[in-house]
Amino acid sequence: MSILVVGTVAFDSIETPRGFAERVLGGSASYFAVAASFFSPVKIVGVVGEDFPEDYLEIFSQRGVDLQGLKRAPGETFHWRGRYHEDLNVRDTVELHLNVLTGFSPTLPESYRDAEYVFLGNIDPGMQIEVLSQLRRMRLVACDTMDHWIQGSGEALRKLLRRIEMLIINDSEARLLSGEHNIVRAARSILKMGPKVVLIKRGEYGVLLFSDSSIFATPAYPLEEVFDPTGAGDSFAGGFLGHLARSGDHGQGGLRRAIVYGSVVASFTVEDFGLQRLTRLSVEEIEERYQRFIELTDFHT
Repeated sequence: MSILVVGTVAFDSIETPRGFAERVLGGSASYFAVAASFFSPVKIVGVVGEDFPEDYLEIFSQRGVDLQGLKRAPGETFHWRGRYHEDLNVRDTVELHLNVLTGFSPTLPESYRDAEYVFLGNIDPGMQIEVLSQLRRMRLVACDTMDHWIQGSGEALRKLLRRIEMLIINDSEARLLSGEHNIVRAARSILKMGPKVVLIKRGEYGVLLFSDSSIFATPAYPLEEVFDPTGAGDSFAGGFLGHLARSGDHGQGGLRRAIVYGSVVASFTVEDFGLQRLTRLSVEEIEERYQRFIELTDFHT
């Protein structure tokens, strides 16, 4: 079962305590697409500029990602520059240039409009709603958002939340959206806004899943070194939704296994800058770490 992802395809310039990388491939759709491609076919919708290199397109092609929906527009590609602190949960945006993303209107190719699994990456909620209006056979729609849209496009975001099955956000965004400091109360408040499932990412502290009937908590995979946390959340979403599309199991067991797969893929992402580690990753490595994750969290033995 293929997955449709709509989001940013960008240049990232990143500085962390472990080093720096200049104008590497980034963006929410990029991380999600490559991560999800280990489990299911992926179709990507986004826009890049005239400066976007063919080498970066080849990264997608090598993973079998369908690029028919990735448009090249006159101008420069979206570019984000960020700096991480010693505490890698804290980062500063040094520069942000929307470039060709300004005024972008996502138009889906006809072959994309029957997509059943959809991930709406971190873009304007108005654009996310526009995408939904072009789809005919949605089975599961998940989306991401951020503080910028929560504060500046709250009405459109709430309209969107009534039309999706899953919201995937981090803990600070959950508190901002709900107005609740306690994370459990925050999740309960968001569930009342429309989503059937809320996944709250907590960085190195793992992931929480909330639905009307259950709560599930899992840690992050423990690593001795983290080079670059950029894209970890989108990689998690890619692994999570990719496994759901592959298995077709949307029950509690299926959701929990998908969360672990998402966490495993995200743990590889942070081991190098940008998408570099994912380009060297194999399915065998994912499965091996998945089994180790199970052993780490098994308290019956």
